[in-house]
Amino acid sequence: MSVEQENAIRAASDYLRYQAFSRSGLIKQLEFEGYPRKIATQAVDSLKVDYKKQAAKMAKDYLDTQPFSRSGLIKQLEFEGYTHAQAVYGVDQVM
Repeated sequence: MSVEQENAIRAASDYLRYQAFSRSGLIKQLEFEGYPRKIATQAVDSLKVDYKKQAAKMAKDYLDTQPFSRSGLIKQLEFEGYTHAQAVYGVDQVM
């Protein structure tokens, strides 16, 4: 494994400690940091992430700052890159 791959894995893990991310959102964040798409994708996929739990964390974060209808929050989570099933699970955990 290259140093860049190790750094990408470490960066992805660090991001997940502080903020909720969908799989695609985390890949995009690593790309924004300058990692090539292939390395960002490999890094994210090497982690064991429960994206349903991540969706629930993000849903809670949204509700802590602003009101949402159930359907509006599901749409917002889908916009953030969660699958429909992940978004529904996340919303159901907090509403």
